[in-house]
Amino acid sequence: MNISVVGTGYVGLVTGTCFADLGVTCNCIDKDKNKIDKLNQGEIPIFEPGLQELVEKNVKEGRLSFTTDIAEGVKNALVIFIAVGTPQGEDGSADLQYVDQVAKEIANNMDDYKVIVTKSTVPVGTGQRIRRIIKENLKSDIPFDVVSNPEFLREGSAIGDFMRPDRVIIGTDSEQAEAIMKDLYRPLYLIETPIVITNIETSEMIKYASNAFLAVKISYINDIANLCERVGADVHIVAKGMGLDGRIGPKFLHPGPGYGGSCFPKDTKAIVQIAQEHDYELTVVKSAIEVNENQRMKMVDKIVNALDGDVKGKTIGFLGLAFKPNTDDMRESPTIAIIKKLQKLGAKIKAYDPASMKEAKFYLKDIEYVDGIYEAIADCDAMVLATEWNQFKNLDFKEIKKKMKQPVFLDLRNVYGPARMKDSGFKYYCVGRAIKPKNG
Repeated sequence: MNISVVGTGYVGLVTGTCFADLGVTCNCIDKDKNKIDKLNQGEIPIFEPGLQELVEKNVKEGRLSFTTDIAEGVKNALVIFIAVGTPQGEDGSADLQYVDQVAKEIANNMDDYKVIVTKSTVPVGTGQRIRRIIKENLKSDIPFDVVSNPEFLREGSAIGDFMRPDRVIIGTDSEQAEAIMKDLYRPLYLIETPIVITNIETSEMIKYASNAFLAVKISYINDIANLCERVGADVHIVAKGMGLDGRIGPKFLHPGPGYGGSCFPKDTKAIVQIAQEHDYELTVVKSAIEVNENQRMKMVDKIVNALDGDVKGKTIGFLGLAFKPNTDDMRESPTIAIIKKLQKLGAKIKAYDPASMKEAKFYLKDIEYVDGIYEAIADCDAMVLATEWNQFKNLDFKEIKKKMKQPVFLDLRNVYGPARMKDSGFKYYCVGRAIKPKNG
């Protein structure tokens, strides 16, 4: 089977490459000539473990190619995936201008039956919108089907998520399109991947509902963490006790500075907007968004308090900038809001991240970006562990203590234990762990 994927961002590039590795011939299309030229030269525009090697392998074996020619991509493919961006609009809703453009271009270049599949995260009703746009722009009466096939890729583990997914969702009202999509995903049947067949609207909702639920879970444990600090409880043990309940589960019960990235912030706001358009208020999701925004400022308060209530003129070293490890993605990273607020309060910032510093420069100005862990904390009044990269999990605190002005450590990811840090001679601050109440 020949397929095309329109859009070579994170979702499109991973999707196209993984399908190629499953034996499908895939043409990845993007209007950005510079990006396509780099991909054809073997340069990968995103940081994702294992992706470079997988791209090289499938290009070499002739199953994966890159082009700016959408006409060629449409004509040579039976299935065309739309994987372009759906950025957040001013009102919180998803901006579908790029999806609309691709739908028009597909229609203009169709010459026989096609299955048009949305991989982009899109609001409920987008499938019917794409169907309408294609019908309006077809040059003749050519049959086609529209399918919703949302992605559930986690940055940093996207290849594993594609090859060994928890489920595959296929939304369609066509038996022919259903059969084609099942054939496309046939290799995953061998590992007994659940395939959920539903209508387009339900498929679109599953994506938003899933991401919103996970965001709610993160905000909930952060709220509990803040309460734990006040009552003298340890949020890690609380989370463990909760997670052992099979109805709750342990995943996403990790306190910290709040969620970020390209999905949760955008998708929670989008589903709230979808509800408002249908005269309904998603109170729980709205509260999760509020908690997440407040959590970042609580981290600022924690840093300020650790430095005796004043950061003006103080130098703070950040270890990690990306919203999570194993990615260079800075979109909606909690560090952006935290650092900008600290800068407004007069702090000087030094920072090191193994992958995201190039991206960070678009979001964070007037920062001293350095080339290593110990350079980031040298001559600092405090150090902040903001992203739990593996290389930050076994630091040499004797060496760090020598290099810092004073041993103040704010562990926003709870990588280390309070007892160990106390024994190392550090003033240690974490999130939601065993702080005695004032009257205790």
